[in-house]
Amino acid sequence: MLITHAVEDDTLHVTLQGQLDITNRTTAAVQIEALVRDRHPHRVTLQIPTGEPTPATLSALLRTHRMCQGHGIPLKLNGATPTARRLFVVNTA
Repeated sequence: MLITHAVEDDTLHVTLQGQLDITNRTTAAVQIEALVRDRHPHRVTLQIPTGEPTPATLSALLRTHRMCQGHGIPLKLNGATPTARRLFVVNTA
């Protein structure tokens, strides 16, 4: 199982069960996209594993971030390292 989820009020809480690799990154991203499409949450929180994320994990996170932005849904990362959080800062300059 790559992800688990729960819905509380208008928030979809998704947990990555471990770091992703090239063989399962797309599957995890598609599963998250399906949850967002089916549940229509107002917010999404994504709990990622501790430690520095793998490139495949970052790829899935960015795909999820773009999808949430496209739907106007705020995405909050929990457990993210400074490296991962920097990827989600919007540059307004």
